Amino acid sequence: MNRSWDVLASAAVVGSGLLAGVFFAFSAFVMSGLRRLPESEGAAAMRSLNVTAQRPPLMIALFGVSALSVAVIVRAVATWSRPGAAWLLAGALLTLIGAVGVTAAVNVPLNNRLDAGAITWSRYLADWNPANHVRTVLCLAGCAVLLVGVLRRY
Repeated sequence: MNRSWDVLASAAVVGSGLLAGVFFAFSAFVMSGLRRLPESEGAAAMRSLNVTAQRPPLMIALFGVSALSVAVIVRAVATWSRPGAAWLLAGALLTLIGAVGVTAAVNVPLNNRLDAGAITWSRYLADWNPANHVRTVLCLAGCAVLLVGVLRRY
């Protein structure tokens, strides 16, 4: 591995872990705290969080890690015969599916429905929370698998 690849792959590991941590915080205590509020207050607080989430630094982290994941995928395929390539490919795919796939397919549409008043708070929580758990696990698994891939390169 060359120096720039080391930095890129290491940044993907750290970024995947960072996203897993953000999603974990929501799963572990943010959503539980919002659930304790009266429905109108919980929904209003979540709408406010969603507005804030659409700004840096979360968008930079989300799309930056996604770009790093794509680069790792390309590099892993291009260096397929090297040790760790399959691990790097799998880890980057897990991260990309968790960070962008689940977010775009489930969480963002639910956020949009909440913002439009097209879903009840209880239904929102019942659908949003499991999807958030999935993206947490996928990003954490992606981080671990990417790390194995980086270590296997040596």
